[in-house]
Amino acid sequence: MFINTMADQKIISLLPAATEIVCALGLQQNLVGRSHECDFPEGVAQLPICSDANMDHNLSSLEIDKRVKEILSDALSVYTVNREKIKELQPDVVITQAQCEVCAVSLTEVEQALVNYLDKPAQIISLEPQKLNDIFADIENVAAALNVAERGAILVEELQERVDIIKHKLKFAENKPTVACIEWLEPMMVSGNWIPELIDIAGGTSILAEAGKHSPYIEWVDIRLTDPEIIVLMPCGFSIERTMKEVGILLEQPGFAELKAVKNNRVYIADGNQYFNRPGPRIVDSIEILAEIINPKQFIFGYEGNGWIKFDM
Repeated sequence: MFINTMADQKIISLLPAATEIVCALGLQQNLVGRSHECDFPEGVAQLPICSDANMDHNLSSLEIDKRVKEILSDALSVYTVNREKIKELQPDVVITQAQCEVCAVSLTEVEQALVNYLDKPAQIISLEPQKLNDIFADIENVAAALNVAERGAILVEELQERVDIIKHKLKFAENKPTVACIEWLEPMMVSGNWIPELIDIAGGTSILAEAGKHSPYIEWVDIRLTDPEIIVLMPCGFSIERTMKEVGILLEQPGFAELKAVKNNRVYIADGNQYFNRPGPRIVDSIEILAEIINPKQFIFGYEGNGWIKFDM
């Protein structure tokens, strides 16, 4: 049974969102290790790295997709867990995920890495959010497991209040423009899971993806047929600058210039890496970003230029 007190428990987070949850709960000082992708908040970068990617992230979107599929088809892992480093750090808690084999180190990898390896038992916390409420529940579950349940409840209440402010302001909004959030450029995917809910809260109508279901692959013709009023590019794991390097993929698509979103200058690039693809406290920042994009006359939170930009063609 896990009985360490908050003060002396040692935590390793193998998921960027989990790192953000731990820090938002006021337990950053308890973190002793992180994944290779954990980079927020400031200060976690100096923690020992306990995982690595089995591919070059400088590859193009298409090359990354092909490489991931090759790795998974061989029953191999996209990531490697550094067992020696974890053994050296002797954690009491390891946080990982079971949501996506491509997004971060999985529960199976952690279990295989730790079985009969540590000198003491470690509690494994696995996150698997599909919808917005699941993210809030994960925050509370992590807080409870780390003996700070009250902090978790307060944090979720604060996040929910920010969501409610947006909902209240848009309560009587009649126009809900169609929005396509693109999660991968080649092959093309649109954002599923919690993203359709975020779009709805921010005053839009999500197309081509369902809330609570994994992001689907689509064909370009699907975009042309649905002709969204707003397009937001938010490739998983990509910064705005990284997405800009591949935006030409869209520009080359037949009929791109004829889309409503393009004609009305409503194509945007958002930071998918720091915001939308991280199911932690900053998921509410992501809602605020979408509110700024979809309803610029009602919302100015200050994310433009950092969290998102308008793509001027």
